[in-house]
Amino acid sequence: MDHPANPDFLADITGALDWWRDAGVDCDFLDEPREWLAEPEADGERPGAAARRPARAPVEPVVEAPARLDPATLPADLAAFAPWWLSEPLLDGGATAGRIAPQGAAGARLMVVVEEPEAEDRETLLTGPQGKLLDAMLSAFGTRREDVYLASALPRHTPAPDWNALNQLGIGQALAHHVTLAAPERLLVFGGNILPLIGHELPQRPAVLRQFNQQERTIPMLAAWGLPALMRQPRAKPVLWRAWLEWTAA
Repeated sequence: MDHPANPDFLADITGALDWWRDAGVDCDFLDEPREWLAEPEADGERPGAAARRPARAPVEPVVEAPARLDPATLPADLAAFAPWWLSEPLLDGGATAGRIAPQGAAGARLMVVVEEPEAEDRETLLTGPQGKLLDAMLSAFGTRREDVYLASALPRHTPAPDWNALNQLGIGQALAHHVTLAAPERLLVFGGNILPLIGHELPQRPAVLRQFNQQERTIPMLAAWGLPALMRQPRAKPVLWRAWLEWTAA
């Protein structure tokens, strides 16, 4: 049997709500915080149990190690090295535009290695200010660019390269293999970042004498500051000149 609504009760409820609304309270509040984004509670689980459950450990994303050069894929002779240098994706994260090939013949009396091509280079290594400095130095050394084997540790001009990461990819192994294929009588390297690639510590002086150990022979090596540093530090040039004289006299 239905009962008619009690008008007095409804009036009391409406009046109470109006009183609270006039007092500025128009929302419902809870004393305990509630996790609105929590997973729905399972059947029979007590209220608040989800908030007491330990948080799930975040799932760590799987980071694959970058691909590394396979020593078995390195060119077998110097003639094959330049095409490989210009096209091998792993040398530079897949980018091949702007790469510059080495130049010279195997068995040169001197092999010169710089860290990277200049920004101005398009088809030939060192066509900007660094190249002019190198040509002047080679002339003072009694030789010329056409008589040396010229190469770079990186295939293209790379602003602020991450040398440690590049070495992890195998750039140092590629450089050492390159020197082995070129088989020069002497090795002159410009740039402190080159020595760690081939197993030496960073140079602390403008020029230091070292040895490059090949598979079956040792090549005398003179390591100097990079050409940009020599351009900024004219006082380093006499140090390099004295090291050159000592090196060639020996």
